[in-house]
Order: sequence, then C-alpha cells, then structure tokens
Amino acid sequence: MPAKTGAAYIRRLKEAKNNIYCQGERVDDVTEHPAFKNVVKSMADLYDLQYEKKDKMLYTSPTSGDMVGMTFLQPKTIEDLILRREAIQEWARTSGGMMGRSPDYLNAEVMAMGMNNGLFAEADPRFAENARNYYEYARENDISLTHTLIHPQVNRAKMQHQQKDANVALHLVEERSDGIIVDGIRLLATQGGITDEILVFPSTVKKAGELDDPYSLAFAIPNNTPGLKFISRESFDYGKNDWDHPLGSRFEEGDAIVSFENVFVPWERVFVCGNSSVCNRTFRETNAVVHMSHQVVSKNIVKTEFLLGVVLSMMDAIGIDQFQHVKDKGTEIMLTLETMRSHLYRAEHNAKLDKSGTMTPDFDALNAARNWYPRIYPRMVEIVKILGASGLMGIPTQADFQHEEIGPIIQRGLQGKNLDGYERVQLFRLAWDMTMSSFGSRQAHYEYYFFGDPVKMGMTYFDEFEKDTYKSYVADFMKKSSGVKI
Repeated sequence: MPAKTGAAYIRRLKEAKNNIYCQGERVDDVTEHPAFKNVVKSMADLYDLQYEKKDKMLYTSPTSGDMVGMTFLQPKTIEDLILRREAIQEWARTSGGMMGRSPDYLNAEVMAMGMNNGLFAEADPRFAENARNYYEYARENDISLTHTLIHPQVNRAKMQHQQKDANVALHLVEERSDGIIVDGIRLLATQGGITDEILVFPSTVKKAGELDDPYSLAFAIPNNTPGLKFISRESFDYGKNDWDHPLGSRFEEGDAIVSFENVFVPWERVFVCGNSSVCNRTFRETNAVVHMSHQVVSKNIVKTEFLLGVVLSMMDAIGIDQFQHVKDKGTEIMLTLETMRSHLYRAEHNAKLDKSGTMTPDFDALNAARNWYPRIYPRMVEIVKILGASGLMGIPTQADFQHEEIGPIIQRGLQGKNLDGYERVQLFRLAWDMTMSSFGSRQAHYEYYFFGDPVKMGMTYFDEFEKDTYKSYVADFMKKSSGVKI
C-alpha cells in the first residue's frame, strides 16, 4: 500500500475509535474534538505534503514497489542520509519545528531497530524477525506512531521492583502460547490517541537490573487494542483562531498517560520480553538513538531558524536592531544555529555503514548536539522575551482590531517602524505563543527534557567520553618540559 494521504490518516483515526480521555470525558471522535481536531488537521497536512513534494518526500519501496515515505528510508549512502534529512526538514518547516513528535521521529526508530535486529535474537530468534517485519509493516502501511518510555514518578529513589506498589508500572503478567499479557501505567505518550499504533520501549536513562526484568518490555500494538487507554492532559489549544494563537491552535500535540489493563500482545508484535540486559542496550546497539538523534538535530535546526527569523523580525519591527546588546543577543542565536548546522554536517559526512548495511551518522557529533540544545534552548526563549519586552504583554486580539471603536486606536497606537498596528501585533503574538503562552511554556519544558534529564544525560556523556587521549597529551607534555627536579 503506498504512502497515505491526509484524508487516509483522518479516516483511520475515525475508524479506529481509540480509547482516549480528556478533561474527564471519553472522546468519541478525535478528528472532531476541540482538543485534537486542529493538530489532526496539521498531521494530515504532513501526509498530503508527501504527495505535493513527491520527489523529496517519497521513494520506491524495495519490497512492494509502491511509493512510500522517505522518512522510513534505510540510508545506504551519505546521499541517502541527506535525502532523508531533507524530507525531515520539509515536514519541520510546516510548523517551524514546533511539532516534536512528527511521524519521522519514530519512523527513524523502527527503521533502525528493524535493520539492526540481532540484539533482540539474544532472548528469542523470533524477536529479531518481529523487529524486521514490523519495520516493513510500518513502512508499507505508513503507520503513524506514538511511544512511551517512562515509568510513573512514584519514588525515583527506588527501582520498580522496590516500589511500595510494584504493580503500578507496566509489567509482564503472563506469557501464553499466543502472546503476553501486560498491565500497568506508562508515561508520557505525545500524540497518544491521534496515531495508529504505540511503541513501548524502555527508558535507558536509568539502567534496569535483573530484578526489574518483569518491567523490561518492548512491543508495538494498535492504539485501539482492548484494555489500552490514553488519558490526555488538558489541551493548550484553547479554540482560538490562528491569528491570536498561531502555534497553539495548530500544533498542540498533546501528551497522555497510558494505561494498560491486562492488555494482550501477540508474540509477533513483541521485541523484548522480560530481559533487562537487552532493554538497556536496545537504543544504542540497534543505532536507533543515532537515527532518532539525526531526526531531532535536523528538526531543531529548522526550529532555530524559525526562532531567529522571529527575533530578527521583532528587531526590525520596533527599530531596535542597531543597539549593541540587541545585536549581541541576535548573535547568540546565530551562533547556536551555525553550531547545530556544523554538528549535522559532521554527523552526515562522517557517516559509516553499520553491520546491517545502514549508513549511520557519526554519533559523537549528534550526541554533543542533543546534549547541548536542551541547555541552550531556554536561553533563546529568554532572548525572545527580553527583546519583546512590554510588547509581549499588551497584545490585543484580532477581535480588538475588528472593533469599530477601539480598532482604529490600537491600529495607530501599536504601529511599528515599518508595520501597521495589526501587522506588528500579529508578529508579537507569534513570539508570545512561541515562548510565553501555555503552548510556548510546554515547548520549553519539552525541549529541556526531550531525551531525558539533561543532568543525567550529561553524566552519561561525561562517563562515556574518551578521556585518556587528552590526559596522555598533558602527561606527555609535562614529561618533555624542562626544569630542575626538586
């Protein structure tokens, strides 16, 4: 089956009737519900873009001969990597990089684990076959995915088996001849309920031991599987028009708690079952984290370009672009953008074939970028707020401009250097929605924790960094130094 269109994406959601709850009520149709309908439309636009830009967004399937999504591509050359990245960035530009879980993120994951599936065979050869088959299934059917990695925040000082209620977290209940039964809670499924299926994988920020084997699971199931519930947080799409809320009204993805109530998973959908060792190594040894990081860095470059464009437009709008401190703040964002581009260039051009024949980017470059961006993104948000100043506080709505009496007042009073009041406020509402609205605040929090706690990630980065070369350099330098020994 070829890559799906936006209409097919919406039709699948209507037919699936995923079990999703929002603000204390069960949602009958996510495609029509106020909390979800606009982001569903934005997702549909992504799938339609595949056909509007076929040369960039589609390629010929190696198995079916159908045209399938470029973001599922198994790259075999550096040119392939660049083609996939260009498709990723085409999608990212539709939202200014504000959709953190656009479909390409998990498309990259299922490709990597499907091609580098040998790890899963350690426990059972069929698990490796399952991973390969699932990649082909997802690619050939253009499956949209959410995923969940995190155990509930009950007591972070203890492992799951040590918790007072050890059955809260998702765990294995029973192995049967036809599959497994799982039960418990997982966090935090972005786009939960507005996608076709869910990938369940372990978080590897905190390694598990053998006593946590019952919680060490990886599988994929349809989102309408009996016993599966998505409990969505309050939506930050407040039903406003896209002039007042240019981002929140279109790209509010939602995040959901996922409840598994004695859910059946057939064996052909299982990749890991009760094996903490395999779970701990899954993302790295399948190179999934490398290809996911490639997607994220590609997306974040577009996000930084968009943020820089907003900042430069604000500077020009109110005539502050000649002040020293303003230029310096703009320079900070420019340096961030060029640094991220450099990381990506190195990652792609130093790529090498892995044992599966997949062209895999240089992870050192991507790992540095994914550890650095969460630390620098809050500063870029701060710059937008500093430069916007009071202009981000007194921002009328579109309805105010349309009012017969007050419209002319604010049109005149809020004009910019080269913009009328309506145009200037529209720009500043975009800056506000990017940084200060509920949507913007969630963006900053989400970006900070995108791959996990930045401090824990930094500790891992430090521990795994090759240090001996640098220590030896200093030791050799000191040996060659002249001087009198005392």
